[in-house]
Amino acid sequence: MRKGLVSFRPLPDFPLWNRLGNKRIPLSFELEVTARCNNDCRHCYINLPADDRSALGEEMTATEIGALADQAVSLGSLWCLLTGGEPLLREDFSDLYRMLKKKGLLVSLFTNACLITAEHVALFRTYPPRDIEITVYGATEATYERVTRIPGSYAAFRRGLTLLKEGGIKADLKAMALRSNVHEFPAIARFCREWSTNPFRYDPLLQLRFDGNAERNDEIGNERLTAEEIVAIETADPERSAALQKRCAQVDRLPPAQELTDRLFQCGTGSGSFVVSCNGLFRLCSALWQPDCLYDLRRGTLAEAWLAFTPAVLARTSKNPGYLEKCRLCPLMNQCQWCPAQAYLECGQLDEWCAYYCQVAHRRSEAFGKRKNAAPGVPARKGRVEA
Repeated sequence: MRKGLVSFRPLPDFPLWNRLGNKRIPLSFELEVTARCNNDCRHCYINLPADDRSALGEEMTATEIGALADQAVSLGSLWCLLTGGEPLLREDFSDLYRMLKKKGLLVSLFTNACLITAEHVALFRTYPPRDIEITVYGATEATYERVTRIPGSYAAFRRGLTLLKEGGIKADLKAMALRSNVHEFPAIARFCREWSTNPFRYDPLLQLRFDGNAERNDEIGNERLTAEEIVAIETADPERSAALQKRCAQVDRLPPAQELTDRLFQCGTGSGSFVVSCNGLFRLCSALWQPDCLYDLRRGTLAEAWLAFTPAVLARTSKNPGYLEKCRLCPLMNQCQWCPAQAYLECGQLDEWCAYYCQVAHRRSEAFGKRKNAAPGVPARKGRVEA
């Protein structure tokens, strides 16, 4: 299941967070319990067939997941997100969910809702999730199933939503903006707002496949909207426009040139969360699949991954002009969705400039910022914006 705009919603504002300061504590972690999915979405970067025996054989067992959760809790973790693929494909999903709750974790779930049953609703009533997020691929059956490519998936999705609602289980809806559904995106937005109380969230930027499948990457490329189309959708959304205008207002807050660094990872990754794949590979974020940035938890411990491996990854630097002379010097760097993880998926290198993300960042700045910017890839002024 394709994740939404962000992997994690911020935790509540408790005084505890302030006392933690800048300490590196993994308060949350994302657990991809399977890469398999009951849908076959055109844009998905991870899904494998539901009956893929090889993928099934590689999945961590309940015992392994329990041991991982114990290690995470010992390091300070409070919150776990269950995602996939489609987590409900796991025959032991209910047991996994119950186990994690009994370890004291706040548990969230990303699902397409197609496999929700009355038994799941009863489970969630007994052990309430922190939240459930469901992606909406279309407001009509034709569009929804054009994306999922599974006949009957729209009816299953609506049935799952109804079961949750009738059971009193709150779910937040979000969407992906795709070539296949952009024609009814206003209807998708209305649908999500009718079912959810939280602000409507959507993601128009599609990631490429983690497994590098060329055929599937071509499909993802065909589903991508142009920078102009993305900005047109965002301009028509008052909430999104206001958020982007606020973000673009930071463009002039540039640090002195002496603060420039050749460090690659300049975001918050690795400071308070981590991700584990269905086969036990530790990553700093969900998109980071560069081989040197993966740690096999089946051959080591989470403490080693967090306390030793993560700082080593975060210390990586670049000598590539594609990064040092373009991205690093661009005043839009913190508005751009470029990051080392995306650069690797797009270009095969952690420190390469990505044309698509650059184009979107500049079009957004032109639409929502207060001044015109240089052409994509050409720095308007040395420095970068601090988030």
